[in-house]
Amino acid sequence: MGSDVFADSGPRHMMARIVGAGSSPVTMIRINWDSDEHRRCVAACIVNGTYIMDGDESRLHSSGKALAPAWWESFGFRRLRTLEYECECVFCKTKTKLFTVGAHRPCSIYGVILEHAPPAGARRHPSAPRYVVAFRGTMPRHPSYLGDMHLNLRILVNRQHACGRFRHARDQVGRLLDSISSNGGGTAAVWLAGHSLGASIALDVGRDMVARKGWNNLPAFLFNPPQVSLAPSMLPQALRRVAKRVTYPASYAVKAALGATVLKPHERDMEALFEALAPWAPELYVHERDIVCQGFIDYFEQRHKTLNRLRPVAEVAMKLSLRDMLIRIHSTDPENGEDQRARPHLLPSARLWKNSSYHDPHGLEQWRPDSELRLSSRRYSDHGAEAEVFYG
Repeated sequence: MGSDVFADSGPRHMMARIVGAGSSPVTMIRINWDSDEHRRCVAACIVNGTYIMDGDESRLHSSGKALAPAWWESFGFRRLRTLEYECECVFCKTKTKLFTVGAHRPCSIYGVILEHAPPAGARRHPSAPRYVVAFRGTMPRHPSYLGDMHLNLRILVNRQHACGRFRHARDQVGRLLDSISSNGGGTAAVWLAGHSLGASIALDVGRDMVARKGWNNLPAFLFNPPQVSLAPSMLPQALRRVAKRVTYPASYAVKAALGATVLKPHERDMEALFEALAPWAPELYVHERDIVCQGFIDYFEQRHKTLNRLRPVAEVAMKLSLRDMLIRIHSTDPENGEDQRARPHLLPSARLWKNSSYHDPHGLEQWRPDSELRLSSRRYSDHGAEAEVFYG
């Protein structure tokens, strides 16, 4: 990642320098809201702005200039609300319990709600969002790092839905959508966006809005969303291909057998959720060398292969997770039942954008042009997949 200054590190292919009479050059942004490339670049820039917001506080204290606003104001957005939540790591919780008098857990900025505000006399483009809700990811060397890592561990064991930051995000977006709906607006007027941990929050929010309220027209731009495929990802590349040919067919066979017998009630619950979520297709931006989101690539590609070869087995197994099935068997936690509506593995439809560039595999630089990122995309649904499209 380069400079936090938008003019230095932003999407240069969308910038145009205009020289007025007797004035210095002014950088203008040209946006085609119907372009997948431009929509991705706008969403990525806004998410990057959420990372910079915390640093702006120290810059302002030292008489500096806030850098974050340029990452969204350049596209005609203004900040409507900052999303903050207290740290949930063990250290902060323990400190609060030990020092109860005047003690409080530190809050950190984890996201922002922006409103599109076109220039005076201009109208909002029909394809432009009215609001964007963006979430940052993990911030190393930052006071919130322990809290971020606590949430990352919860994601790894599939228990993030009950975390406070996730609940707060769902509540804030739910209120925003309720207000839009009550005024006769459509949910497509709101975009969700996030990177890494923030992509997991956006995915959880979107899935919850679809499953509980039926708002399936909710565009989501998820950059490097975490879904670790542990067994194949821990192996060298040569062995990984062999492991996939053995591991995934065996896993599908086991899940289909359990889902059709001893865990039939669980399979029925997942089938109902699968059908409810099927119309929603978020945009997933993943890198082929990023171990953090490798699980999404494997899930969709292996699911498609199994649907072509053994459709009856795939139609049962693709709704299930061995990890969740084991939890279902051994857990007596009442929270577990409620949490079923938002299982992270359960994503019937998506458009998967694979990045094969030489940039940092898990870095946020997706405001670069298609040709530089060497993108390919494929839309997956519960019925199959469309042909892969290559860009650049």
